[in-house]
Amino acid sequence: MIKTTVVGSYPVPAWLQMVSNTESLRDAMLAVLKIQELAGIDVVADGELYRWDINHAETNGMIDYFVRPMSGIETELDHQQLVRWREQHGMGFRSKPPGIVTGPVGAGRLDLASDYALFRDLSTQPKKFTVTSPYMLAKTVADIHYHDLSALVMALGEVLKQQVAEVDAEIIQVDEANITGNAEDAAIAAAGINCVLAGAQHETAVHLCFGNYGGQTIQKGTYDRLVEFLNALEADHVVLEMARRPESELTMLRDVKKSLGLGIGVIDIKDNEVETPETVAHRISRVADEVGAERIQYVHPDCGFWMLPRTVADAKMEALVAGRNLFNG
Repeated sequence: MIKTTVVGSYPVPAWLQMVSNTESLRDAMLAVLKIQELAGIDVVADGELYRWDINHAETNGMIDYFVRPMSGIETELDHQQLVRWREQHGMGFRSKPPGIVTGPVGAGRLDLASDYALFRDLSTQPKKFTVTSPYMLAKTVADIHYHDLSALVMALGEVLKQQVAEVDAEIIQVDEANITGNAEDAAIAAAGINCVLAGAQHETAVHLCFGNYGGQTIQKGTYDRLVEFLNALEADHVVLEMARRPESELTMLRDVKKSLGLGIGVIDIKDNEVETPETVAHRISRVADEVGAERIQYVHPDCGFWMLPRTVADAKMEALVAGRNLFNG
């Protein structure tokens, strides 16, 4: 049977924003996990609340959280370094980099095993743990040490590989939202991701999307240019943004190697309108018609829910499950 899951993030509960302490964080994680259980989600996540910093009461995002604790990376740039970074292609969505690489990167204070332990025992459902791709991290930092994108990607990949090796979640998912606009780097990005996934204890996944900042798509690429990247992945399945993409792109799925399971986005997270179960079932059917229902392992939202109101996110999860059930008959 096709399983349902989430991509990762969830809207931060209001009480955690107002009272940011360990008790509030645990309560928020419990709520996020229980909401998914009640909706019928098969593989749950903590809403990426593990990245919440109770000392600063703000989320650290999918980039800063990982690179700032690492050794070999400083957080302050001088003016000339900042100017050079701004000249890089594709950095328009940030005003400053999360840091600058000044020496060999290491784990530093990063401790993903402790992060997973925050919610590991709060649900009996299978759980996923998400980390950001070393390629995406490498593309956003400034670098005055490696002077080579591939070398930096692999160095970051080794750090994350050692980290996820200590996380016993049922699924380790690597999130990549930059290669979609830079398909020419397919080999570099895939090598870094494969390095990370080699450390996973159980099932592995790669999430691929075109970005979601304020409900806006960031990357301008197309899926047909990413088949080489997908076929280079050494993962159990992919988690693809598909609900918001043109229907014509579905044909590229025929060229994806059959050993790579397909996770299909059937919930649009850039729209507050809640899908009907019939809409969800139809979106699953479109993919099944292209590649066969047996290739679809998961259905899920296109990306994380963090930009949506909680009531909308909750309703969309219920629609996801109901639509999957309707498709299964």
